[in-house]
Amino acid sequence: MKVSLQNGIKALKGLVVMSPNLEAVTSNLFDNIVPELWAGKAYPSLKPLSSWVTDLIERVTFIQNWIEKGNPACYWISGFFFPQAFLTGTLQNFARKMLFSIDTVSFSFRVMDTLTDAVPDGPTDGCYIRGLYLEGGRWDYAANVLDESRPKELYTEMPIIWLKPEQNRIKQEFGKQQRPAGAGRLAWPGARSWPRPDSLSLSLTLTHSELCVHAGICLLYTSDAADE
Repeated sequence: MKVSLQNGIKALKGLVVMSPNLEAVTSNLFDNIVPELWAGKAYPSLKPLSSWVTDLIERVTFIQNWIEKGNPACYWISGFFFPQAFLTGTLQNFARKMLFSIDTVSFSFRVMDTLTDAVPDGPTDGCYIRGLYLEGGRWDYAANVLDESRPKELYTEMPIIWLKPEQNRIKQEFGKQQRPAGAGRLAWPGARSWPRPDSLSLSLTLTHSELCVHAGICLLYTSDAADE
């Protein structure tokens, strides 16, 4: 990025030859598009250039603080290039600690009902994560259930979630007799990223109102589409 920006300025001043790559970079900058030269070395994103740069700085800051200050209490899951590696590593750390076979360990979870990452300390086992978004729905903090969106509200931020590793976790089955009237359980095959819709990393089952069943709600790692 630094070299292409410096050479782009020189090319515009006529100090160096305007190569096709430099021309593409300068044109993309004018159009507020992430240059292909940069995007090919970066994480998948649909953000325009202005939002992409802000996001990049936040990612670098998050990693730098992690290096300098140690493990954060809450991890920005959408700030990782490949979140699946982080989730797998968390399971492996728990398996080594408890001397369990990694094949017998999986995540249970708990919604913490807070949006900020200002939690004092991380959990003893597992991790707190933030940075997930709901499209077409919202989290009802009073009832602790997934509910329909408010008018003109397409994207909402999901609260912090505690991913807690467990051995031989039994998949919960909820019948009508086990749930409140008008409520159910909604299982997501995984949180997804817009540029890579086939990348599944996380499975959640959330209590929801009946109105959410046909709403087509999805859970995203990023709010890219909201920034377009």
